Amino acid sequence: MKIKVESDSEYHDETKHPFLQNINEAEEKTLIQKAISQTFQSTAHLANLLPTGTVLAFQLLSPLFTNEGICDPVSRFMTAALVTLCGMSCFLQSFTDSFRDKKGNICYGFATMRGLWVIDGSATLSPELAAEYQLRFIDFVHAFMSILVFVAVALFDTNVVSCFFPAPSDESQEILTSLPVGIGVICSMLFVAFPTKRHGIGFPLSAN
Repeated sequence: MKIKVESDSEYHDETKHPFLQNINEAEEKTLIQKAISQTFQSTAHLANLLPTGTVLAFQLLSPLFTNEGICDPVSRFMTAALVTLCGMSCFLQSFTDSFRDKKGNICYGFATMRGLWVIDGSATLSPELAAEYQLRFIDFVHAFMSILVFVAVALFDTNVVSCFFPAPSDESQEILTSLPVGIGVICSMLFVAFPTKRHGIGFPLSAN
C-alpha cells in the first residue's frame, strides 16, 4: 500500500509540472508580446521623421498590394516596387526646401550646389538668399537616414513582413523584430544630434 501511495504521489507530481511549465511559458510569451507592443508604440514616432504624403501612401497601399500579407509572385513584385518607390521618395524629398514669396505663398524647390531650384518657377530668389539653400553634406546624411527610417517603418508593417517572409525561422524572426528597433533608436539619436533646417515637401512648414 505504501508503494502504491508513493507511486500515486509521484504520478501527481509529474502531471503537475507540465502544467506549471505551460503557465510559465505562457507568462513569458505574454511579457514578450507586451514588450513588442511597447516597442511598436515607442517607435511609431519615426513616421514623423518622414514625408507625410509618402508614409500615408504606403500605409494605404500596403494592405492592397500585399493582399493583406498573402502574396503571390505578382503581389510580391508590386510590394517590392511600392517599398522601393516610397524609399526613393523619402530620399529625394530630403533635398527639397520651401520659402514664402512676397505675397506669402509657399514655394517649393530642390536644393542644388548653386542654391534652390524652384519647381514651378513662379518665384525667384536673389543670389544672396539662394546661397542659404545650397546643397550641404548634412542633406545626404538626412537622406540616407530617411531611407533607413522608412525601412524600419516597412518592417513594422506585418503585411509587408508576411509577404516577403511568410514562414521565418526563429533566428530570422529575432532579426525582423530587433532590426527596426535598432534602426529607430540610432536614427532618432542622429536626427536629434544633427537636425535639419529644411522644410521640404511633406514636412512641417516653418512659421517664417
